[in-house]
Amino acid sequence: MSLRVEVDHDECMSAGKCVADHPSAFAFDDDELATALPGATELDDETLVAVARRCPSGAIVLLDETGATVEV
Repeated sequence: MSLRVEVDHDECMSAGKCVADHPSAFAFDDDELATALPGATELDDETLVAVARRCPSGAIVLLDETGATVEV
């Protein structure tokens, strides 16, 4: 499965776990909210699921090939 990652800015609380653990895949934007970078496509599905599970606010959303949300 090739997952796509998005960050729900309405849910993001800027904890920064994703940014600290994977700085090539996530960064803070001008509003200090996490955002997915192009490097996020380099992470394998297992890693993306782990990142989403560690997000304290649940702001990291994973989508499958059809665009459906993947429950983590």
